[in-house]
Amino acid sequence: MSIDVATPGTLEDQLVLDGTTADTLFLQARTASTFADDEVTDETLQAIYALTRMGPTAMNIQPLRITWVRSAEARERLAAHMYDNNKPKTLAAPMTAILSFDGDWHELLATVFPPGAARKTMFDENEAIRTTMGSNNGHLQAGYFILAARAAGLAAGPMTGFDAAGVDADFHAESGYTSFMVVNLGKPSTAAGHPRLPRLEYDAATDTV
Repeated sequence: MSIDVATPGTLEDQLVLDGTTADTLFLQARTASTFADDEVTDETLQAIYALTRMGPTAMNIQPLRITWVRSAEARERLAAHMYDNNKPKTLAAPMTAILSFDGDWHELLATVFPPGAARKTMFDENEAIRTTMGSNNGHLQAGYFILAARAAGLAAGPMTGFDAAGVDADFHAESGYTSFMVVNLGKPSTAAGHPRLPRLEYDAATDTV
């Protein structure tokens, strides 16, 4: 069955979300480059993480690590590692998050996955699979993070245009985390943006076998 999202009611009939929630999380939410001046509070950041951590990951490993960049000094340091077109956006956003994964996620296996605690020894000896699992599941959690930010009433501007090695040397020298995305956050701006870019139709992006 094909659902035409332009026809009122057809999509809502298939969802457990109400229309306002579907709009907030998906249909009307936009990637943001500009934001209102409102402060993003610590309480809001805690709420975002509370939702983010509930998404499923392999063996519940939860490798995502978040560095909140609030101070002007830290913002300048981060901007120095951003590609040129991302520097002004990062400096102007009310809040920025560096998303990384912890390659040593297995150290917490007994906490997050008690039934598999004995597998830690196996992962101790295989850094390659730890890195692959950490990266794959960290990226998975990044999707939950963006939806959580939208659920908290914020707009998100995810970026991968930055010098990750430079960010890690500057911000993660002690932790050893591996950064893979920087996300600007804030209340949505009322400034007019470009029209929403096209999305692929159902038949172009899916197959049934």
